[in-house]
Amino acid sequence: MPNSQTLFNVQEQTVVITGGSGVLGRAMSLALAEAGARVAIISRRAESAASVAETIQAQGGQAIALAADVTSRSALEQALEQVTTTFGPPHILVNAAGGNQPGATTSAENSFFDMDTEAINNVFSLNCTGTFLSCQVFARSMAEQKQGSIINISSMLLHAFPPIARLRQLSIVSRAGWRCIWLRSIALSYA
Repeated sequence: MPNSQTLFNVQEQTVVITGGSGVLGRAMSLALAEAGARVAIISRRAESAASVAETIQAQGGQAIALAADVTSRSALEQALEQVTTTFGPPHILVNAAGGNQPGATTSAENSFFDMDTEAINNVFSLNCTGTFLSCQVFARSMAEQKQGSIINISSMLLHAFPPIARLRQLSIVSRAGWRCIWLRSIALSYA
């Protein structure tokens, strides 16, 4: 019978973490590297990804830093090529990239009816399209090998009861719901 050490063993596994230099992504990058995974940190900014990779390497772990925008398929495909060349194909994808913009959030000064369409589109593109593209690009080899894991990070606001989000956090709740539905769809398609 498998135990937690064998069931959750990530040693020598290649892990791609989008948003790998953010608060949650950084923590996951460090923890997975400490557990023996080879970690590819993807961030829009090369400097922030490099900072995480350098910390991992200084602690004896394996990591590479990659600058890529998750809303760009070509940028993600270039990142996949670098990951595969350096560590081999990905075994695990963590979608931690995400964010919000003031114009996509309600406040005392910005009602639902005044929300900026461009800001909403940008938030949707980052949170939803970015997750979709990352899954398409990095999970293809997992589907072909019939093994691998996708971990989508979303907000607990989706599961709050009574609803605490209201419209103020509309973009966060929509991202969380979309990611949960999308992950279930992928899992059912390739299980």
